[in-house]
Amino acid sequence: MINITIPKPDVSITKQKNPELSNIYGFTEFHLIPRDKGGIFMFYSHNQELLFVGKARKLRQRIKKHFEDTVSPIKMHRNEVAKIDVCIIEDPVHREIYETYIINEFKSKYNIDKVFFR
Repeated sequence: MINITIPKPDVSITKQKNPELSNIYGFTEFHLIPRDKGGIFMFYSHNQELLFVGKARKLRQRIKKHFEDTVSPIKMHRNEVAKIDVCIIEDPVHREIYETYIINEFKSKYNIDKVFFR
């Protein structure tokens, strides 16, 4: 059996109570997400339910796309995202392993690819 330890988030930001006061999708601390680093990100609801897991070579750009894109798997559920956790992982193979593992271990609600539990 393979034992995978999920890394602790390097950045964790939460949606503000008054999202209209925030500059980016209700997250005033969006600037804390690294612009030029690779890793994985996890979207959570207000009750800590895992909504979506993704990976990216450039984290901030990819996360931003999920809030703007018309083809994102969470496009109909963006308002449910209350917290974003980001783990810096530079190795692309490790990103792939962590993403697949987290999706299936914690049964991410809106991931449609890499799902083995449905």
